[in-house]
Amino acid sequence: MSAEQNPAPETPESTEPRPLRLTLAAVLAAMEGLALVVGGAFILVLGLTGDPDDRQQAVTGGVTLIVLALLPLLAARGLLGRRSWSRGPAVITQIMALPVAYNLLRADSMAIPGGIVLGVVAVTALVLLVNQETTRALGIRGPGSEAE
Repeated sequence: MSAEQNPAPETPESTEPRPLRLTLAAVLAAMEGLALVVGGAFILVLGLTGDPDDRQQAVTGGVTLIVLALLPLLAARGLLGRRSWSRGPAVITQIMALPVAYNLLRADSMAIPGGIVLGVVAVTALVLLVNQETTRALGIRGPGSEAE
């Protein structure tokens, strides 16, 4: 059945304006997804056109990053659409970003500023995603909450 034949009922949450915290969390998730796409494309192009030590590994790494970008990009779209399922992938993305940020911070290179930025973005997004206002806007009830 199509959406025209079976329209979704309007809920009070969907008629209210989207909270700023929810929008910011979606923007941060989208930025992470876009960064993964750009990084994956960069590695892929270098692997195909450059002279890497292992061409297959470079191509595989680039494709993997591009595929991993789907998770935060889909989560961002769901957050903007106020879909309750989207918070899970968005939180998972932030939790996965924390060890990456930690490893970048431990590097002895120009990766340290990237680790700082990634860590700040991940922690900020996590705080925004678990915020009560965001949870309410997504229609997620906490444990022990009665259905209305």
